[in-house]
Amino acid sequence: MTQPPTVTLPSGDELPAVGVGTWDIGGETVKQSVRAGLDAGYGHVDTAEGYKNESEIGDALSEYDREDVFLTSKVLPKHLNYESLIESCEDSLERLGTDYLDLYLIHWPNPAVSLRETLSAMEHVVERGWVRNIGVSNFSSYQLSCAQHISNVPIAVNQIEFHPLFQRPDLVDYCRETDTVIEAAAPLGRTAVFENPVIQELAETYDKSAPQIALKWETERGIVPLPKSSTPEHVRSNLELFDWEMDEDDLRRIDDADEDSPVYDTPGRDWSRYTYGISE
Repeated sequence: MTQPPTVTLPSGDELPAVGVGTWDIGGETVKQSVRAGLDAGYGHVDTAEGYKNESEIGDALSEYDREDVFLTSKVLPKHLNYESLIESCEDSLERLGTDYLDLYLIHWPNPAVSLRETLSAMEHVVERGWVRNIGVSNFSSYQLSCAQHISNVPIAVNQIEFHPLFQRPDLVDYCRETDTVIEAAAPLGRTAVFENPVIQELAETYDKSAPQIALKWETERGIVPLPKSSTPEHVRSNLELFDWEMDEDDLRRIDDADEDSPVYDTPGRDWSRYTYGISE
C-alpha cells in the first residue's frame, strides 16, 4: 500500500494527508480501529475530549512509537476559558498517555467566552511544550479570521464538515488564501455520499468503493479527510488512495455534485441536546 503524502504546517511539522477518525466509537472498537490504521500506515489519529475515548486510544498508542504518530485532540467549548483549557489539555495528555499533542483544536466556537482568552491559553500550552500546533474546528471564515488576527501562534488547521455533498466553497477558498489546512470531519457525510449517483457510477468505473472515490476526490482537492470506521477492513481500505489516479473530468463531476447539504453543521442545530455539537 502506498503511504499517504503529507501537508506541511506553519511550524514545519508534517501532517499525514489522511487520518484515522474516532468520533462515536469507543472501547475495544476504537482500539482496533486505531491499531488497524497505524498498522496500515496512516500515521495520523484524530480524537477529542468530547469523544470520550482518549483513554482507549492512549492504550492503543502505547503499542507504537509516539514519534511515528501525528496525534490530534480537541477542547470542548465549555472549557475555553483560560484555566479550564489548560486543565483540559493536561487531562487529555494524561488520558492519551503522552507528553504532547501534535495538534490541539478548539472544537467549536463559544460566543460566551473571549476568543482572546482562549487563544492566550492555547499559546500557554504551546509554550509549555504540551502542544506543537494549534487550530480550530467548525469555524466560519469570519470566526477563523478573528482567530488569525488575535493569535500569536499560527492557526494551522480548520477542521470542518466537508464532503462531496457539502463543499463550502467560500470557506474553503478563505482557508486556502490564508494557508490554513482544511481537515474534513464527516468526509463521507456519515454515509450519505454512498447513495450519490455520481459517486456510485465512478466507483463502478474505477472498480473502487464509494468511500474510496469520495476520499480520493478530497485528497486530490487538497483536503485532509478523517474517515471513521468501526471495521478494521474498512479502515485499511480508506487509505488505499494513492496508488491509482482519477481523471480530472471525473473529479470535476464530483465538484458539480455539491448539494450544500450538511449532516451535522447546520444553522438550526438543536443546542438544547448538545454542548456546542458534542453529545453529553
